[in-house]
Amino acid sequence: MEKDSKNLKKGIFNVLDDYLIISLGVLLYTFAWADMLIPNGIASGGLTGACTILNFATGIPVYLSYIVINSLLLLCGFLVLGKGFGFKTIYAIGLSTLCLDFLAGMEFLHVFFDNKLLLVVVAALIESIGISFILARGGSTGGTDIVALIINKFWPISLGKVFLVVDMFIIASVLLIPGKTVEDMVYGYVAMVIFSVFVDWVMLGRNSTWQIMVFSSKYKEIADYVIHEMNRGVTALDAQGWYSGESKKVLLILVRKPELHSITKAVKDIDPKAFVTVSSASTVYGEGFDEMKTGLNLNLKKKISNVKPKAE
Repeated sequence: MEKDSKNLKKGIFNVLDDYLIISLGVLLYTFAWADMLIPNGIASGGLTGACTILNFATGIPVYLSYIVINSLLLLCGFLVLGKGFGFKTIYAIGLSTLCLDFLAGMEFLHVFFDNKLLLVVVAALIESIGISFILARGGSTGGTDIVALIINKFWPISLGKVFLVVDMFIIASVLLIPGKTVEDMVYGYVAMVIFSVFVDWVMLGRNSTWQIMVFSSKYKEIADYVIHEMNRGVTALDAQGWYSGESKKVLLILVRKPELHSITKAVKDIDPKAFVTVSSASTVYGEGFDEMKTGLNLNLKKKISNVKPKAE
């Protein structure tokens, strides 16, 4: 009973923590747009960029077109990415809509730099930090975020690259607005590149996998700790010391980057004399890590379904 109560409290805390980080991310993201980019006549990529360009051309408020288009895209998010994704995204989109409207009206918060390029760089960094917070907790601000995550679910294409391709077309459309120049388009591209590179760096860094090999006489204690306390698998490899001729066990452990410090610290606490090697694993597929993404090969699936078992 006590254990169930602790698990419930832990679950509630984790949910609240997720939504707190998402809220912070939304605040940073909308501030970069409503108080930095839009007041300075700059449109970068993403759905917000498309809505900003629409605002420059027609005067339709950014928050209004943002919520309408996102409502349609949300249906795709529910169907492909699941309800957990959808609920967090509904929250992020709703809060983003309110913040875009509220912060746009707070003119004293608007930021203007003499150096427009510097303003674009700072705004892009703030926006990318905000989006990274949201994506890291399983949410999205909608628009191209949803498109990118859907594509990434089936194909091994990084989020930043998807944003890059879609945003190139969105930003180029600013030239269709009277009064806008190539310079405005270039500012948009600068913001886009900074955003794409930073999001890729943050997301890939967090999800990167590391391979740990532990040489220790206390391999049993270390393996038990990793399995029961860290909920990670351990493989014990047979090895032989060439000089001593003694048979030994070497532990092979694969972990995510956030877990790396905890495991190496535990190994040191259990056996200060342990010999540990750590190396980066570019890609790991399997349970507890990434799903094998090879695209939707419908022809292959059809061929497999048509294969009939041979009669014995």
